[in-house]
Amino acid sequence: MSVYENRLNLVADAMLTMKNNGIEEKFPISLIDIDCWEWPQGVGLYGLYKYYEFSKDEKILNFLIQWFDDRIKEGILEKNVNTTAPMLTLSYIYEITGKEEYLDLIKEWTAWIMEEKGLIRTGDGCFQHMITKNPNQGEILIDTLFMTVLFLARAGAILNRKDCIDEANYQFLLHIKYLLNKQEGLFYHGFNFDRNNNYGEIMWGRGNSWYTVAIMDYMEMVDLDAGLKRHFLTVYENQVKALKKYADPEEGLWHTVINDSSSYIELSASAGFLCGMMKGIRKGVISKDEYGDTVQKALSHLLDYIDEKGVVKNVSYGTPIGENAEFYKNIICCPMTYGQAMMIMALQEAMRYTTER
Repeated sequence: MSVYENRLNLVADAMLTMKNNGIEEKFPISLIDIDCWEWPQGVGLYGLYKYYEFSKDEKILNFLIQWFDDRIKEGILEKNVNTTAPMLTLSYIYEITGKEEYLDLIKEWTAWIMEEKGLIRTGDGCFQHMITKNPNQGEILIDTLFMTVLFLARAGAILNRKDCIDEANYQFLLHIKYLLNKQEGLFYHGFNFDRNNNYGEIMWGRGNSWYTVAIMDYMEMVDLDAGLKRHFLTVYENQVKALKKYADPEEGLWHTVINDSSSYIELSASAGFLCGMMKGIRKGVISKDEYGDTVQKALSHLLDYIDEKGVVKNVSYGTPIGENAEFYKNIICCPMTYGQAMMIMALQEAMRYTTER
């Protein structure tokens, strides 16, 4: 067993029992406990599904099925951008199990996203980043692409609804239009149509990693026409070029504010960037000659941030939009399911990267 596989197993096992051990949370529902239906758990479930896809470990599949059965029985608090995140994994579990209950929920949630009185739209029809108990008037975030748009594309494929895939493409285009810093090739965290600005114009690590990871998976979910695919991948290529520039000179990982080296190194972002870059090399989108050294340096320090129990360290807590870099620097770090998930996906790609020479 390779060192990456050993750590991968530890990280996956640690996520299965993740609980809040006394951290004061700032949202109506826990972002830490694995058994809550929210976006961190949704990202975590996707990481576990990717682990199952890779390992075929029936324990993981059974956990995922039981998780969805339990949450559906409990009842889902509300539909919003963030609570859509678990639906991405449900779409895959439905295809494995064929459970009608899962298909019904996919249909119901898709209808809510697409209908006029469902998911709130703001300027140009952008998905407003509505969250639990807060509509976030006029706000869009880069996070939405991972939390909602990936599921919408999957639902379009499962339900044979081209309109869903068209809408997913449109949302990618809109979020690039309003959030991309074209000089840097990186994304701002958010934009507000009422204010007509990008808040503090912060290029936040994890926010950027949502695109790095999502676009690689999106290419596998939908059959894009050549022009659209070229556009999305050009944005990705420019992003990873900037990531190479801003990687920490000592550890090769990335800071929570990407272009501010005084901010702490953040591991959910770093693992996401590594995952997306290694997958880009594997898919032939970017060159190993150009990015191999960047990847290798980051990999050499990645495992330092996994403790002996498999918990990923230096993962920032759920982060709303901020007005300045200090806001992001002051977000606490604690164990989070999305940190575990990003690490799972990075380690799986690392196993492929280091064996497929």
